[in-house]
Amino acid sequence: MQKGRIHSMESMGLVDGPGIRTVLFLQGCGLRCKYCHNPDTWDIQGGREMDVNQVLNRLKRFRPYYGETGGLTCSGGEPLLQMEFVLELFQVCKKEKISTCLDTAGYGYGQYEELLKFTDLVLFDAKHYIPEEYKQLTGGDFSAPSKFLETVEKSGTPLWVRHVVVPGLTDSEAHIRGMKEYIKEIPNVEKVELLPYHALGVEKYKEMGMDYPLKDVMPMDKEKTKQLQNMVLDTIL
Repeated sequence: MQKGRIHSMESMGLVDGPGIRTVLFLQGCGLRCKYCHNPDTWDIQGGREMDVNQVLNRLKRFRPYYGETGGLTCSGGEPLLQMEFVLELFQVCKKEKISTCLDTAGYGYGQYEELLKFTDLVLFDAKHYIPEEYKQLTGGDFSAPSKFLETVEKSGTPLWVRHVVVPGLTDSEAHIRGMKEYIKEIPNVEKVELLPYHALGVEKYKEMGMDYPLKDVMPMDKEKTKQLQNMVLDTIL
């Protein structure tokens, strides 16, 4: 039985997929996004170890709240770094008729086909649409999420796209127009959501003795985010 490294578990999540969901936050991430508010999830050896049955027993307790649309969302960190664990967990969830959702930036390794067979929905965190800017913002290689999206296209798995809007980085109308064109090329997209940047992770960086990359950046204005959201949604879906 597979074991995973778990950062935390949220029992009644309302924003990470449809309905009421249990959100499992896994340890490990290969990206270093400038706006990351969970640096404590980066270390794949952090958190606590749980096996698939331990997680499933927790899910069964909350199953009465899931209704027709709720279920399990695996988030992180980056759940693709613990793909074998997530795969076995999703397999048992399907046997138990518990909906599965993968919240990911698409930044893992290996083959994703088998995992997507047991994934009802992908929440894709689109960081940027220009490879050089993606590297600057996340420290990562743009080819990794591109490969993941190719596999999602082949699988036909439904996709929700989310994008964090950061003042001075990703909040210009030109950037949003470019992101819109990028998203239009992604198949299976059922929903697009812009998320306003917040500074709630600043204290974590202090506690961990780390410098926060965006310490002088103010939280994103929510009204402007709504306006940009309308720009994205216009003709995209």
